[in-house]
Amino acid sequence: MTDTNAPDTATLLEIYRKATLIKIADDRFIELIKAGQIASPYYSPRGQELVPSAISVNLRADDYVITTYRGIHDQLAKGIPLKPFVAEFMGRATGTCKGKGGPMHITHMASGLPVTTGVVGSGLPIANGLAWASLLKKTGQVTVVNFGDGASNIGAFHEALNLASVWNLPVVFVCQNNGYAEHTKYEYGTGARDIVDRAIGYGMHGIQCNGNDVVEMWSAAREAIERARNGQGPTLLEAKTFRFRGHLLGDDGHYISKDIMQAAVAADPMPLLRAWLCEQGHASEEQLQAIEDTNREQFEEAVQFGLNSPPPDVSELTKDVFAEGAGV
Repeated sequence: MTDTNAPDTATLLEIYRKATLIKIADDRFIELIKAGQIASPYYSPRGQELVPSAISVNLRADDYVITTYRGIHDQLAKGIPLKPFVAEFMGRATGTCKGKGGPMHITHMASGLPVTTGVVGSGLPIANGLAWASLLKKTGQVTVVNFGDGASNIGAFHEALNLASVWNLPVVFVCQNNGYAEHTKYEYGTGARDIVDRAIGYGMHGIQCNGNDVVEMWSAAREAIERARNGQGPTLLEAKTFRFRGHLLGDDGHYISKDIMQAAVAADPMPLLRAWLCEQGHASEEQLQAIEDTNREQFEEAVQFGLNSPPPDVSELTKDVFAEGAGV
């Protein structure tokens, strides 16, 4: 890892706290599903923890983040409260959407998380709408929208980037390029050498970085977010990363060569970051262990809260479908 223009110690430890929480949440959700305690589809973000963690420390509390069904790392990094987050994941009435959205539709406006979408690529036009509102209201808010490399081939991607450029919107398009669109290797479905190259076609600023290097990721995010906030328009930010656990829980990843997977796991950003923080004098082993222990305790409290919460009442079946008093 480089140490040029690195974030300060407090920022690095906050990134580590967020990234560790994501890893703990991922491990625990998989345990719960395999134990039959909850029934849910699951899309692991393992291997991509540093991307949203390094982005989020550059955001204000009132900035927006839009994500996809593979977005628990984006949601947790933005600061969504653990208890309603886990309860929603479990489909409980105490969840962020009263248990009616589930893991593919986590929403928490108070945390700046207006939308989690289950439709590939659909978050980008929504991000434009939020950014346009911020521009009109002159609030200085920035919108970050996360998506995978596969979504960059959807029409909504191209339409959204074009419009964001035309309107000079304060939006950052973050492609978390993990090399696979569901079960398809990057080069089998994408003609562009790099996703970031597509920024040129829309007259947009583009940045590519190693999303698994904490300093590179933080620096790239800071540049893109500051540009947006200062009226310099949108950025297409491509964060090169990798996913360790397949497209979804149950996917054996047979389409990924063993050599590629072994090399990626050997370069796991989490233990590398931990070791680097100690080597650079940012924290001791004891400090990092305390961060991990606190995250684990807090997440377990949220798990028990969710398990002890009731499912939505049957009366909720027709609520939040039509506007109240619409006469439908």
